[in-house]
Amino acid sequence: MALVPVRWWAEDGFTIAPAPAPVQVIGVRGQSDRASARRTIRTALVAALAQATGLPSERIVMCGAPGEAPYALLDGSRRLSVSISHDGDLSVAALRMDGGAVGIDVMQETDVPDWEAVARDYLGPACAAALARLPAPARAAAFARAWCEREARLKCRGLPLGEWRAEDASLALACPCLSLALPDGYAGSLAL
Repeated sequence: MALVPVRWWAEDGFTIAPAPAPVQVIGVRGQSDRASARRTIRTALVAALAQATGLPSERIVMCGAPGEAPYALLDGSRRLSVSISHDGDLSVAALRMDGGAVGIDVMQETDVPDWEAVARDYLGPACAAALARLPAPARAAAFARAWCEREARLKCRGLPLGEWRAEDASLALACPCLSLALPDGYAGSLAL
């Protein structure tokens, strides 16, 4: 399976050139706290949008308070979908240049002590059963992938995180997910 590449941001710019696709995924590593991560990923988003559109960065505004769905406003009128996720020292963001919806999520692959209850309550009975059949060493990565897919799909549809409902099964069909190329120990999904 092909992985979606991530353009990593550093103080002096991006590590690779912009993708010609209507969806771009960017990342930031090594942020010491959540506030720094939020500021830095938004700076990287503005830089990516400036590269992609040719607009000066002062004509690009990142909107949305923490906990709200973010979006970019170009030239005071053009609104673009943006999705952001943070975990550990990694932040990722997706921006959709064609105006469509996008969702992204990232998670460290760690043992979740109450994974059974969390999987049952938030990922659904089929996913919880599939995770239960896995050996413990593989379960952390599989749980992280399943969680990221769920969160990315919810973000793409503009829905808040909530407990799994039978109607959520149709969400998987409505928002296909792609896996992100991330450093070892992380899982990530992009929903379109």
